[in-house]
Amino acid sequence: MKIVFEDIKRLAGSSFRILVNPKLNDFYYWHFHPEFELTFIEAPLGTRRIGNHVGQFEGSDLVFIGSNIPHLNFDYGIKTEYEKVVLQIKQDFFKNDFITTPELASIYQLFQNSKRVICFNGITKESVGKRLKKIHHLPNFEQFVEVLSLFQMLAISDEITYLYEAPFDDFYNNKEQTRLKVVYTFIENNFQRNITIEEMGELTHLSKAAFCRYFKKMTRLTFTEFLNQYRIEQAKRLLKSDKNVTETCYECGFESLSYFNRIFKKVVGENPIQFKKR
Repeated sequence: MKIVFEDIKRLAGSSFRILVNPKLNDFYYWHFHPEFELTFIEAPLGTRRIGNHVGQFEGSDLVFIGSNIPHLNFDYGIKTEYEKVVLQIKQDFFKNDFITTPELASIYQLFQNSKRVICFNGITKESVGKRLKKIHHLPNFEQFVEVLSLFQMLAISDEITYLYEAPFDDFYNNKEQTRLKVVYTFIENNFQRNITIEEMGELTHLSKAAFCRYFKKMTRLTFTEFLNQYRIEQAKRLLKSDKNVTETCYECGFESLSYFNRIFKKVVGENPIQFKKR
């Protein structure tokens, strides 16, 4: 089972990203990202897959997922009509004095508890879901206020179920998590050039073989597979703009156009030209 690292780009001037009805029901997107994620979906029947949890929902589902917890898109396999809203918030949403603001203490604790993955029920799910479906119509500042209000409602709700008894990041120790974040940051800053396994080993203070074992354990991907998938995500973003295929290939760190085309089709399911036209 391949896990994709999703590189989330915030909109300029915003602390979060809101996705309304991204239609991915035919796309098996098993992925993880550093951002916290609140997902609301309305559908007659669906399946949630988060970490090693698999559960069904009927009518609707509202789940708050912590940072770097692998999950499948909630709409995968749904054949009926459905509505979905995804709110993604960067890890640095709480930082500096914001953490110690007394009025935000409950929300901060909610974010800490999201490591166990929180499923909301009852009136909380219904009320928050209705407001989430309208939030994208608000201007930036009103969106920010509404997000805080929604998280306060979630923070004080007792209509909750934890999907994990212990924080999910206990699956890996803190040293491994910290090392993985160093790797992510390095890739983000250097993906446009050639990156070697030897270089990554030096960065993480591991031998070449030890780094390869460590990275495969953490991501279920080889480093080359992971790096290629990251580069393809950047390529998709460039192709949606004014970049042509050749420019995109070399700006994303690929040294061969034929190799870029082959990897792009393997990851995306269509070649870059088809993707750009669509």
